[in-house]
Amino acid sequence: MKRIVSLLFLLIFIPKINAQEYFPNNESIQHKNNNYTAFTNAKIIVSPSQVIEKGTLLIQNGKIIAVGTAITIPKNSVIVNLEGQSIYPNFIDMYSSFGIEKPKRTERSQDPLYDTKKEGYYWNEHIKPEADAYQNFKYDTTKAEELLKAGFGVVATHINDGVAQGTGTLIALNNKEQSNRLLADKISNNFSFTRSVTSNQAYPSSLMGMMALLRQMYYDLDWYKKGNATTKDLSLDALIKNEKLIQVFATEDKLNSLRAAKLASEFGLNYIMKGGGNEYERIEEIKKTNAKFIIPINFPEAFDVSNPYQASQLDFADLLAWNQAPTNLKVLSDNGITFALTTDNLKKLEDFRTNLLKAIQYGFDKKKALESLTTIPAALLGKSDEIGSLKVGSLANFLITSGELFDKETVIYENWVQGAKYVITDRTVKDIRGEYTLSLDNKSYKWKINGEIAAPNSELSVTETEKLNTKLSVTNNWVSLIISAKDTTAVKFDRLTAYLDNSQNISGKAISFDGKESIWTATKTAPFVKKIDSTAVNKNIELVPLTYPNLAFGNVEKPKQEILLFKNATVWTNEKEGILEETDVLVKNGKITAIGKNLSDAGATVIDAKGKHLTSGIIDEHSHIAISRGVNEGGHNSSAEVTIEDVVNSDDINIYRELAGGVTTSQLLHGSANPIGGRSAIVKWKWGSAPEEMIYKDSPKFIKFALGENVKQANWGIDNPTRFPQTRMGVEQVYMDYFQRAKEYDAAWKAYNSSGKKNKQKAPRKDIELQTLAEIINKERFISCHSYIQSEILMLMSVAEKFDFKINTFTHILEGYKVADKMKEHGAGASTFADWWAYKFEVNDAIPYNGPIMHNAGLIVAYNSDDAEMSRRLNQEAAKAVKYGAISEEEAWKFVTLNPAKLLHIDDKVGSIKIGKDADIVLWSENPLSIYAKAEKTIIEGVVYYDTTKDAEKRVLIAKERNLLIGQMLEEKNKGMKTQEPKKKDKKEYHCDTLEQY
Repeated sequence: MKRIVSLLFLLIFIPKINAQEYFPNNESIQHKNNNYTAFTNAKIIVSPSQVIEKGTLLIQNGKIIAVGTAITIPKNSVIVNLEGQSIYPNFIDMYSSFGIEKPKRTERSQDPLYDTKKEGYYWNEHIKPEADAYQNFKYDTTKAEELLKAGFGVVATHINDGVAQGTGTLIALNNKEQSNRLLADKISNNFSFTRSVTSNQAYPSSLMGMMALLRQMYYDLDWYKKGNATTKDLSLDALIKNEKLIQVFATEDKLNSLRAAKLASEFGLNYIMKGGGNEYERIEEIKKTNAKFIIPINFPEAFDVSNPYQASQLDFADLLAWNQAPTNLKVLSDNGITFALTTDNLKKLEDFRTNLLKAIQYGFDKKKALESLTTIPAALLGKSDEIGSLKVGSLANFLITSGELFDKETVIYENWVQGAKYVITDRTVKDIRGEYTLSLDNKSYKWKINGEIAAPNSELSVTETEKLNTKLSVTNNWVSLIISAKDTTAVKFDRLTAYLDNSQNISGKAISFDGKESIWTATKTAPFVKKIDSTAVNKNIELVPLTYPNLAFGNVEKPKQEILLFKNATVWTNEKEGILEETDVLVKNGKITAIGKNLSDAGATVIDAKGKHLTSGIIDEHSHIAISRGVNEGGHNSSAEVTIEDVVNSDDINIYRELAGGVTTSQLLHGSANPIGGRSAIVKWKWGSAPEEMIYKDSPKFIKFALGENVKQANWGIDNPTRFPQTRMGVEQVYMDYFQRAKEYDAAWKAYNSSGKKNKQKAPRKDIELQTLAEIINKERFISCHSYIQSEILMLMSVAEKFDFKINTFTHILEGYKVADKMKEHGAGASTFADWWAYKFEVNDAIPYNGPIMHNAGLIVAYNSDDAEMSRRLNQEAAKAVKYGAISEEEAWKFVTLNPAKLLHIDDKVGSIKIGKDADIVLWSENPLSIYAKAEKTIIEGVVYYDTTKDAEKRVLIAKERNLLIGQMLEEKNKGMKTQEPKKKDKKEYHCDTLEQY
């Protein structure tokens, strides 16, 4: 029914927008005006690179016929003299929802995973490329007037809902001639990293799920285009039709832009990114994408920091953003990045010009500003022949201004769209502002006129202290001044009128309250002097230097690899040499190159490590920090298609805290919301680097599985869970079903690849989920499984053995001590907690001797964090193995270094101090197992990412910069600038069972 309505709307809509000349007109007398309009003596900015002084612009029937200095004006022309005024192309907004009703949010419920009634369309409701904005468009006159006042003449608009959002349309803001408004019914194909608010379909619920969904969609599209499908898919058909449109991706954030660029690279796409305004923070990486952008200019308001307590709650990064965000356009421009500007995300449209002028005051070039509003969006839209400039043949879309467009004092008089005039400020109104002596009935008054030219304010004084009430208006060069004054008996009124000529003085007729007429005159005594705008940007505002990452404890310059020589350290090798006293270690080219006595290197920075302990970096096998927008993709019982590598968050302060605790490497795991979770990311904590640079090079492939309460939804807090499984036996069946499907999928591909008939037979559909599971069967991917109780541990090992693979690691595994022998026989390792227990029912049998018992049974045992707080104290967790299991200090230390390296299959590179291994090392103030030990230096591949001395310096600098920024905000408030209430930002820390709210 919904589609029938849309089709009927389309049939009605198109004739109305593109009315053909043969359509009957029963509404009015038809009249076509073929007259010309000639704008003469104007400064004409044809384009940002072409300016004509004292030129003529000739238009007819909504188009530009001629432009230049020697234009022959036809006889049937209306001539408009624009002496002293300027003509500019009006603006283009490539990204809006103008004229589109905001999608109504569906009330959240536990609906089925799929809408079985939606036959013929893509399986996921957040993918809807078949949606067309022009079918849902309704011209919004009120909003159009706001845009016209801001200088815009054309907008691209779309339905901002879903991951694949469908096509956008291009609309001219012509308030008079609706038949010409539609410039292109389909101009863009739009995407985003947001769910559709109109769907209750649970998947995807996370950012990594959205990326996986888009990947699968593109794989399905390629497969479908090649004729492999046996059924029709209208969504994929729409994607095929939309391929030649510009592809616009709303990323809304610098890191999301890098993620979208990653997708574009994988599939040979060319997205135009709609950014978030914080691109300056990662400009090197943004530049490398080679993408073009649409940039909002919704700069953050200053905070009201007058309350010291509230001010202390503000995140340092938010203070920095206020200070630095206005530089974004300059930074983008200086780095040669092509971008258009958009009004999107502005609270009020009138802030657009204010913010643009602010960006110009921060160094953004005026010519570049004009390009970003005219020629660049026109080119990106493929419409340079029609819009964006004033060249012959273009639409008559232009602004008439009092002067240079980006001068703060300049007034925009008119906005012409397709030859239709929209008056913003009457340009014929004379400027009568100034100071006068007004004479009326033999009395003299002091008269001040200020305010705006078209809306002046009046102040009439008898004496310095006695002022009269007045109301002043100027219309069509007629001045009307009403004076009222109270005496003891009545209110007296005088009305003064006058016609303005070219004189500096004003004179006319006055009519008193009793009907008496007289003559009044106003002699100008002083010109109007505009008051200094108290809200003007301070050009000399001190900018706080950008850091990497751009938050507290970031580095002004990215740290570089060094040659380091540690002298006389106590070296914990984790190798057969054991702990070496008074030993030197040389680090060169990111590797450990020498271990011994009396080492030297002329180019090395020598570090006196006498009395200190040098170890390999701590490795956390199970962590959930530094992940963007969701640790769980729990909408399905299997999410093997998602990967944490897509959503590494390089701006998480926990990274720095990890380094301060001696952690150099972590495995970032999907949560435990479903039996088969997502793929993991093994990262090195290279503070200040981009997410991709943190990912361990050529890292082994891992995936997260889970058992227990979480996956069967026993602790989700919902009355009627609908997703399978809901029992522990159901969890086993999930594994059996999925591995059988993966086995069949793998066999189908192997048969296809070996058949030699690839060109003749239909290829199997590429399924990222089943392909990942097939990698497990083929022993190409390892499993790290969230687990607690012995029965389920035994069950999963049994399932694995049926499909001829091994479980690599059981993580948590607090009942591992009960089945250590069976794990040894199977070949599994264990990553557990030192002494967490009894925090939920299935943990009741946990004991602190678990780790040592498993170790003594011959298993590889690691201690992990699963917690942002614990992860920076893993050295102390390792010490608990000594306390509870009488494990030697050397072996206990391996629980957080070499053993997790072995479980992650990276022990050939990290986990011990050995010649040839990566220089991932930590210098401790004393025995690392001591609660008093502090990491003085944390080094990854020869780069010092944490240093206690520099940390102390940073703390002093942060305090200084914080005070500077608060002082600047106080000054802004005192000048009358808008401020926002300070709010403490509660950081969300992810755990295994954290579900993303949408």
